[in-house]
Amino acid sequence: MKAIEITAYGKPEVLRPAQRPDAVAGAGEVLIRVAASGVNRPDVLQRMGNYPVPPGASDIPGLEVAGDIVSGDEQAMAQAGLKVGDRVCALVAGGGYAELCSAPVGQCLPVPDGLSDIEAASLPETFFTVWSNVFDRGRLQAGETLLIQGGSSGIGVTAIQMARALGAKVIATAGSDEKCQACRELGADLAINYKTHDFVAEVKTFTDGRGVDVILDMVAGSYVARELECLAEEGRLVLIAVQGGVKSEINAGYVLRRRLTITGSTLRPRPIAFKSAIAASLKTTVWPLIAAGKIRPVIHSTFPAAEAAQAHALMESNQHVGKIVLTWQ
Repeated sequence: MKAIEITAYGKPEVLRPAQRPDAVAGAGEVLIRVAASGVNRPDVLQRMGNYPVPPGASDIPGLEVAGDIVSGDEQAMAQAGLKVGDRVCALVAGGGYAELCSAPVGQCLPVPDGLSDIEAASLPETFFTVWSNVFDRGRLQAGETLLIQGGSSGIGVTAIQMARALGAKVIATAGSDEKCQACRELGADLAINYKTHDFVAEVKTFTDGRGVDVILDMVAGSYVARELECLAEEGRLVLIAVQGGVKSEINAGYVLRRRLTITGSTLRPRPIAFKSAIAASLKTTVWPLIAAGKIRPVIHSTFPAAEAAQAHALMESNQHVGKIVLTWQ
């Protein structure tokens, strides 16, 4: 099969097309003929040597795919209501940048009606991440307010739409007026250009001093102390990346007085059962919203798989709004 390899740790140019032995489906897995592969920030970190591959996972990058099931564990497929020929998208621990990819049955979801393979490939990584962190860990409820740092990212555009569709108010930050406009068009009640405005002051003004209930943060570092000032009493700060650094200095007394929660998670190394439970929640609660057009994939660019290096360069430029996808057909 054709695949994209990381030939050495470094710049995007280290991504090269290669021939690999065909992937095979093991127990509890399906084999997917990949039509499209999503590109995500963890792929960039892996390419740079900053995101080790979990034990047992493929060294080929790529955490989400869409395509047709070509084979698999028949009993597991039957239990999940899947069969050979079905169009699915799947979250995987690696191996997504390839023509064939194995995936645990529980981490596969049907392609929502009306979506292309490219659109479907943009769903798993961000939708699993947002559901797990905003709704499971952050416990966001209808009527509450969510602050999303990086609202124009793949995670951000998903979080904006999912939170709004499920009845929450949304504040998003982004790095340009154009990106802020894109966030508003996706449903954000307020979009803040963090390069020209103080997001703490803007949040306090918008909420009449109350603060927000949940924050989804990909920055960490110095942002954490400022974000605590944005939280309402009993507020929850959920960290999912550390682009601003791993160390933060906070006012612990503020956390105590306002009964705040600071939490976080990474998804890739979690067990299959955990990810399968997220998939079940998405299928029940979110997939009908996609089918109804209340949540839509946001695709910024597509690249032939052989041009994965250019796709990574675009991601690192931070000029995109939404998802970047590789195509194999």
